Amino acid sequence: MLAYVFWHWPQSTIDRQVYEEHLVSFHSTLKAYRPDGFKGSAVFLTSDMPWIGNRSDAYEEWYLLDDSAAMDKLNHAAVSGACEEPHNRVAREAAGGVAGLYRLRAGKESLAQSRVAIWFAKPNGVSYSHLHSTLQPICAQEGVALWGRQMTLGPTTEYCIHSHKQIRLPPGFEEVKVTQRLIWSGRSEAR
Repeated sequence: MLAYVFWHWPQSTIDRQVYEEHLVSFHSTLKAYRPDGFKGSAVFLTSDMPWIGNRSDAYEEWYLLDDSAAMDKLNHAAVSGACEEPHNRVAREAAGGVAGLYRLRAGKESLAQSRVAIWFAKPNGVSYSHLHSTLQPICAQEGVALWGRQMTLGPTTEYCIHSHKQIRLPPGFEEVKVTQRLIWSGRSEAR
């Protein structure tokens, strides 16, 4: 499973509640008219992410996809047909954004229950196989998922762990721990 992740923030003149309502409208419409390979989405309000500049808050959208081929279909569906106006409304209100592409590496996707995101890089000198085996006991817990950035697409750190509860990484990891407030979750059923 892949996840296209997009962080954005409203213009200073836009009311936050209105912005959130427009986000939910877009995601609801996308779910109703979902393209092939799109599994669903979630939107969080997050704070203090190093890659969003000097802004304290940003909205973090996760678009779950079967594979990279589904990205083209999502990209087209998000800006056309029934989704065009809800998408354009949010796009007009946004002040900026950054994005990344992630693959589910371990655990089970459970964005609707996620309340904590831990962003981190692989420590220097540690192999990927050792990193994954070290994190395996954490990722085997219920409600924990490990996501890894694909092809350095995006400004974020290389890994993210989502969890419904606070967890601790082993010593040696530099992490950015973020509390998430769920704004929207809409997991689609498989066709």
